[in-house]
Amino acid sequence: MRTRRPGPLLRRLLQAPALLYDWHLGWLLGRRFLRLTHVGRRTGRTYRTMLEVVGANRAENELIVIAGFGRKAQWYRNVQRREALEVAIARDRFVPIHRELSLPEAETALADYERRNRYLAPLIRRVLSWLVGWHYDGTKSARQRLVTELPLIGLRPAPSVNQPERVG
Repeated sequence: MRTRRPGPLLRRLLQAPALLYDWHLGWLLGRRFLRLTHVGRRTGRTYRTMLEVVGANRAENELIVIAGFGRKAQWYRNVQRREALEVAIARDRFVPIHRELSLPEAETALADYERRNRYLAPLIRRVLSWLVGWHYDGTKSARQRLVTELPLIGLRPAPSVNQPERVG
């Protein structure tokens, strides 16, 4: 799989929502985006990554995000090494544990995301095509291929007494 990295201008644009969290205004984004705070596996530095929430499993109290740059995404590799420090979404904060969704779960979550955003589907498919480097048309076979290249990750509060009850 060959993914393209965003240029400096696009990278700045994609980082803009993080500023809202820095200014304690993350609630303006609603529950569509979350900020994942994680530790670099080599540097030990703290990083913050904005991710779009593509779904929620309310029964499991879990938020679902997609690794848009695949398994080579730095945040993905970092949380494989060490659990993330924090998830911030709207006004909620929690220490997360993560899991990679199974292929059938990921396909269902992506299909649900596309269905909920049907008016934006052409744009979503174009962006996903750009990320994976091949034409994603939204068919079942293309979706199956896509979720093998771009894993979907579930984030839920780690067991603790100080955690909010609902995140989805």
